[in-house]
Amino acid sequence: MANRTFGRITVATPDLDEPGLYLTNVDTLDSPRGTIQDFTYGDADLRSLDLVDAQLITGRVTGLRSRSVGLESLNLHAVEITGSDLGSARWSDSKLTRVLVRECKLMGAALERLVLDNVLFEGCRFDYATFERVRATGPVAFVGCSFTEAAFTDCDFSGAVFTDCTLRLTEFGVGRYRDTDLRGNDLSAVRGVANLSKVRIGPGQEAELAEALVNDLDVSIGDD
Repeated sequence: MANRTFGRITVATPDLDEPGLYLTNVDTLDSPRGTIQDFTYGDADLRSLDLVDAQLITGRVTGLRSRSVGLESLNLHAVEITGSDLGSARWSDSKLTRVLVRECKLMGAALERLVLDNVLFEGCRFDYATFERVRATGPVAFVGCSFTEAAFTDCDFSGAVFTDCTLRLTEFGVGRYRDTDLRGNDLSAVRGVANLSKVRIGPGQEAELAEALVNDLDVSIGDD
């Protein structure tokens, strides 16, 4: 198990290079048994990827590109996904445990009712994506990710970490953000500041939140 620490949390990510672990190349992620374990899959350019009621356990996905992605009740455990373009994926009712997602594109994706436990997103693009009822039940970190015009609705990111992320016009809707660590980000252009109760920020970010609040309220500032 590989551990990565960000602020006050430590994320346990998969260690797929540990001695004695052998990953078998597979040519599809769709198994009649519903479970694929100890696998490696990648360098695939698909028209569509649809997985329902499936489990991916201990494996690596690299260089996957798909024009259409539909994932439902897809549970991941000890899985690493890197350098992949999942486009405007529709991903719902799933659980991710000990998962690393690095340098992937999920632009315009719809992520609904996901449960995240020890998950690290690193260098990913979530521009225009929507997060609805996504819950962090264990350590979760977003590092160097882009959320331009993304939206969070009824999510629970209590204790999660966002660092070095692009949050331009990112909408934080009603949700739970207690101790969400927003240090190391420019917060001046976020939306929904009033919903960010009890978050953690760093010195100097008060002014950024004030600017964001003024924009949220569409306040006109003048001396006449």
